[in-house]
Amino acid sequence: MTDHGLEQLVKPAAAAEPKPIEKVSIVISKGSLEGIYPGLIMANGARMEGMEANVFFTFFGLDAITKKRHNRIKVATVGNPGMHIPTIVGAIPGMSFLATKMMSRKMEKLDIPPIPEFVEMIADSGAGVYGCKATVDMFGLSKDDFVPQVTGVITVGEFYEKAAGGEIVFT
Repeated sequence: MTDHGLEQLVKPAAAAEPKPIEKVSIVISKGSLEGIYPGLIMANGARMEGMEANVFFTFFGLDAITKKRHNRIKVATVGNPGMHIPTIVGAIPGMSFLATKMMSRKMEKLDIPPIPEFVEMIADSGAGVYGCKATVDMFGLSKDDFVPQVTGVITVGEFYEKAAGGEIVFT
């Protein structure tokens, strides 16, 4: 039996070469250590690869750029399935402190900077660091409440304008 030349009719399309990412905008919405670091690491990696990067902090992610809170970010031990401990154990007084201390030591050994230093490093590399205007208004904050590395407090629409033509990552 012959295939009547079907293999010539059904040719796989030539694989298109993927375009490199040139710009990334990262949304950080969680205020815990494990909620903030992934976005900071991704923003830093983008800048190190020569990509344009913007970081948009919203809801409790604003803690990473708020003067009163950026030095006090903790690991969430309650309701965090990644901790692999029962919720009742995570609720024991001091558990969050111990988990945060342990995680901080591990990151220090890997030469991962603390959040305030990381935010400064990312801003110094040329990345945009923005607070969400709606959240800032909702929490009763002002530009003065933020670390000096914050480029501005912008609306979601302004964030989308800055993100145009790039990738958006929500952590």
